[in-house]
Amino acid sequence: MRSHNLGAQRSEAFSQPFGTRRMCTVHQIVENYYLKEAVREVHCVESNTPLSHIQIACCWQYCAFPHNKRDVCIWNIHNPILQSLELKGHRQSVTALAFGHRCEPTLLCSAAEDYIIIWDVEACRMRIEQGFVPRGTVVGTLLGMVLYLSFSPDDQIVATCAGNKIYVLNCKQEDILAVFEGHIGVVTAAEFCPWQSNILISISEDRTFMIWNLTNKLLLCQSAVLSSCSLLSLCMDNTAKQFITGSANGQLDVFTSLDGQQCRRVLHIDLQKEQQKYNYKIQQKVRLAENSDVECTNSLSNSGNLPYSSHNFNANDSESESRACVEFPILKMIHCEYLLSSLLKKDSSDIPENSSSLWIGMIHGIFNLNLATGEVDAALQFEDHLGLSIQTAGSYAIGNRSTDKIFCLLSSLFGKHIALLEIDLRELAGMCPQYRNEAEPLSIIARTPLLPTSPLNCDTKQKEKPTLPSKTVSSVKDKPVVFHTKVRSSGYTLAPSVNMFTPKLNSQKRANSVPKEKNSGLKGITKEYPLDSLAPSRPSARVVVSNQSTPVCCIQYSGDGKLLAVGLADKSMLVYNASLSGSPAVFKGHDGAVNCVGWAQNNKWLLTASEDRSLWIWPVQGSTPALMLGPETLSKPARSAQFYYMDKFLLFSSGSEFQLHRYHLDTSRDDIKSYKKKSKSRMVGKFKMAGTQEISCLSAVNDFYSYIILTAGTNRALEVFDLNVGRSVVTVPDVHTRPVHQICQNNGSVFSSQPSDFYNLFLTTAVTDGIKLWDLRTLRSVRRYEGHVNRCQHCGIALSPCGRFLATGSEDKCAYLFELSSSNYIHKLTGHTETVINVAFSSSTPKLTTATLDGKLQLFVP
Repeated sequence: MRSHNLGAQRSEAFSQPFGTRRMCTVHQIVENYYLKEAVREVHCVESNTPLSHIQIACCWQYCAFPHNKRDVCIWNIHNPILQSLELKGHRQSVTALAFGHRCEPTLLCSAAEDYIIIWDVEACRMRIEQGFVPRGTVVGTLLGMVLYLSFSPDDQIVATCAGNKIYVLNCKQEDILAVFEGHIGVVTAAEFCPWQSNILISISEDRTFMIWNLTNKLLLCQSAVLSSCSLLSLCMDNTAKQFITGSANGQLDVFTSLDGQQCRRVLHIDLQKEQQKYNYKIQQKVRLAENSDVECTNSLSNSGNLPYSSHNFNANDSESESRACVEFPILKMIHCEYLLSSLLKKDSSDIPENSSSLWIGMIHGIFNLNLATGEVDAALQFEDHLGLSIQTAGSYAIGNRSTDKIFCLLSSLFGKHIALLEIDLRELAGMCPQYRNEAEPLSIIARTPLLPTSPLNCDTKQKEKPTLPSKTVSSVKDKPVVFHTKVRSSGYTLAPSVNMFTPKLNSQKRANSVPKEKNSGLKGITKEYPLDSLAPSRPSARVVVSNQSTPVCCIQYSGDGKLLAVGLADKSMLVYNASLSGSPAVFKGHDGAVNCVGWAQNNKWLLTASEDRSLWIWPVQGSTPALMLGPETLSKPARSAQFYYMDKFLLFSSGSEFQLHRYHLDTSRDDIKSYKKKSKSRMVGKFKMAGTQEISCLSAVNDFYSYIILTAGTNRALEVFDLNVGRSVVTVPDVHTRPVHQICQNNGSVFSSQPSDFYNLFLTTAVTDGIKLWDLRTLRSVRRYEGHVNRCQHCGIALSPCGRFLATGSEDKCAYLFELSSSNYIHKLTGHTETVINVAFSSSTPKLTTATLDGKLQLFVP
């Protein structure tokens, strides 16, 4: 074995310490500013034989690798030169090494075709210092070619993977406790379940995983084929009670185990695509840094929707753009109990709960993956550090016990080098892309006074008519022309005239147009929403909205939770009571499907938008619309429409822009001019979303004063408008792989209260790309939700008033309930006969209503 120091080769092993190198990166050469000194090569040696595809080991204090084929070399990661050990005991080449989980004693297991040996590292060190030969305990003999070793959480047993078999060995004596056979390919990894001591999980080249019971030595579960390539790595997440598999083509799957009998996939991640997204964000960060003289308050708003680049960030390098990286095997994964970005936060209030990350070792670099979102937070690519001895890794071992640094032992894929790297986590965290200006965080709740130039600073009251001068009153009273009670020519005997200009739009009786709830007698007193209530998962009622199969386009509860508005594809709107009992009120008049309904804050008005390019406002107890906006106002159908700013404005999208209207509603009629309506509206502002053909959805808060408008377009971007300044403030490109079809904000309820920071959370969903939870303060995704089926229909989502539960529709005729703090769903609501395309939570009580494609509503209660 030969040691390297800045290129100088020396024949004596460990003769000179490896000098600290100052990294010179490609990005620093091209004067990019995003990459700092985050990695340092502590030590590097050259072995006599290649060490690629051999399991090497690293723990909180030591790292180990084969030396001269049959011996084991142990380094102290803090001082690898002066504190190194050599353990001899094997007669054949060492093929796998693994450290135990406990600190005292620190156990090391080494495997070859002849023996499986357990070493006590501290005891071996003491024997060497006393002049004796260190000895280990042989726990297995002639088990074959061992590829992987793993200790149990208590370090009492060890799993040995040899061929297509798994041997479970006693760590104190030579005793085979169990042998598991079932894989048809070579077993590449096996790990003990830390939250269930009797469970062992294994993966294989046959592209499946198996779950074994150590107590009765039986197979509990076997997966289907997960990938087109072999499964290479396995990692356990004790925090969320999940396990992660990694394949040779960069596919990563997160599973949760249900009592050891069944497994459910929580998340699927294509690491190559996630790396491309990360590189694209870094590109924009570099460009903004280079153009620092230009105002960059929007961060990425002016960058456009550029195509993703290759893993070289220089867009002008044609060679890098034409190169395709097809080697993406996941060689090693280590779970980390904290997020990398949390190291830079002084205030932990905006750090999501149960968040953790994953360190991933690949042949060209090390990645930090956010397990809540499935996105790459940081990456270290070896080609960007010219001073590193290894540019292509063949095997990894990562030690992670500190929040400041991690140590990584890696061997060369094609050469004979093995190096120990030290990674500074705080420097690496500084490389995480940010979308916002730290000095001016956005907030849903209005925290600054309304500016005089704001479009919201508009008087919504009608202008008072000038008072006309009073006329001179005559002293002589008017006399009737005819003094008799009945005169044939006076018209008294004629039948009353019929109003022929106002069509009757509602077939229901006006007095009973909307079903009313029974009065509880407690006027002015509202019952608080039970914040500790269980999720509504028990079916309570079911209704059919029409005699024919009619899709339900939208549903929404009123602010008091007493009524439910339902928009249908048959051009009508129904209003049910909260219990879905009795006959609904019917509102008709549109010439197209009602794709949007909305309640006013005072629960007296209803808004409908239709495919016929019309937007109407109805009185809840009335039969005709009070205000009608038509094609002269809407160039295209309104995909989203609502009341805004405490009912002072109308907000709706049309095409690639959204409009802000002030309005006045008056249902009184003049007996002479009964055809003339007194309700009016006037456009206050029109705002265009850049780079998109159409706004696919829009959202804003109406229950309290907020300046923020969230829009999503067909260009897959999310754009945030601040109406206090009257312009777009930030744009996040490529929010999903498909256009976002719904934005769901945490509006809360008048019956419940939440911390003010919780209102900055919002959800987005898109076809085939699951649901993402976002934080407006950072404009980064903080969690991702999968598990439901959404391949072609626009399945809706809803957030409970308490902010704890998320509901979503699904194409498998079910609805799914998630806890907001976990990516794993807690309830699967069955019993539907078609795709569930809409869901809605009641604002006053823990109720959930689902709507299906065949026109059925179903109510769920806790």
